[in-house]
Amino acid sequence: MGLFWDLIQQGELDEQKNKAESLEERVKDLEHELSSTKALLLKTLKILEERSGTDINNDGQIG
Repeated sequence: MGLFWDLIQQGELDEQKNKAESLEERVKDLEHELSSTKALLLKTLKILEERSGTDINNDGQIG
């Protein structure tokens, strides 16, 4: 019975490890996506400020 129990526990540990690795991958992907989104947002803001002539983000400059 002890060997069977050890196998069950090892299986559960392996499953948790796979979930953790999967979660780390997802977090990396989300961080990359966030970075890309922020860069696009800044480019869009710059163009919008230049075309409208308005300081939209109140940083004291246009563009």
